[in-house]
Amino acid sequence: MADMFEKLDDAKARFEKINKDISNPNILSDINKYKSLMKELKNLEPVVECYKRYERFKSEHEEAKELLKDGGLEKDFKEMVKQQYEESEVKLKSLAQELKLLLLPKDPNDEKNVIIEIRGGAGGEEAALFSGDLYRMYTMYAEKKGWQIEFLNANETGIGGFKEVSFEVKGSGAYSRLKFESGVHRVQRVPETEAQGRIHTSTVTVAVLPEADEIEFNLNPSDIQVDTFRASGAGGQHINKTESAIRLTYIPTGLVVECQDERSQFKNKEKAMKILRSKLYEQAQKEAQEKIASERRIQVGTGDRSERIRTYNFPQRRVTDHRIGLSLYCIDQIMNGELDEIIDGLTLADQALRLSVHEE
Repeated sequence: MADMFEKLDDAKARFEKINKDISNPNILSDINKYKSLMKELKNLEPVVECYKRYERFKSEHEEAKELLKDGGLEKDFKEMVKQQYEESEVKLKSLAQELKLLLLPKDPNDEKNVIIEIRGGAGGEEAALFSGDLYRMYTMYAEKKGWQIEFLNANETGIGGFKEVSFEVKGSGAYSRLKFESGVHRVQRVPETEAQGRIHTSTVTVAVLPEADEIEFNLNPSDIQVDTFRASGAGGQHINKTESAIRLTYIPTGLVVECQDERSQFKNKEKAMKILRSKLYEQAQKEAQEKIASERRIQVGTGDRSERIRTYNFPQRRVTDHRIGLSLYCIDQIMNGELDEIIDGLTLADQALRLSVHEE
């Protein structure tokens, strides 16, 4: 506990120093330094504000404790002081827990934009249709959050689904809210193509990649093979007669990325590079994390695309997240982008696990 308050005192002192520094003309003239300090200030602010509330209640608590030692207090006043003492004690415990969570190491990707890839798995056409349903679910959730969507690439089927689809979600905290969606999503329902009304089980794989910019992940052009080809798909705007589609192959690992949504070859290449950079960045992060045993212990379920994370049972109107044992019987609302209850549950579970490891 003493170690925690040392960190809090350091954070408070740092916060006050930055507040002074950002008014310095030398800092104001250095845009990169100014941005860096403002970012640090923003990260420190919730910690410092919570710590100030803690100190205020601590002062009230100690004041009430001293007053209660006075044997000459009137009964009514003593009862009032006792109530203040008890209330401040409860508040202090709550704030101490909040401070512990605020001091946990931050995921450096939490504020980033994300690239989401959805691929149909087992189940053929039904899996492709459900890929389209998940795409709609995530885009509706993003709209509710005020985030922007940029369509990147798709391989459509003839009946309205996707064999695979990728898109970018742009907005503050996008990765922090969507990072737990990586994994296998299972659907149980009667397919539109099923004449006898039998329930089928299909799977769809979702990958959530933090966007990596050029500074964070530099690519050597000589490591990338670029091929062009004609766009193909279910028809309409995704078909053209010129070789505008782009295929990038990262030679060191054989990783392949394609983009054919745009009519412009340049735009397709730009989007494909964005996906490739993010995939390689994610891969590098995973390799680094696997070297740290404790990191593997505290994952709620991000990143492992082979892990079955959630079941959508349409006949029962039930959605179950298997990682935290949460079942909700409101599948229509969830498919319309009402994901906060699930995401909040996953976030709390992740915090509890990280806190338990941190305290060992």
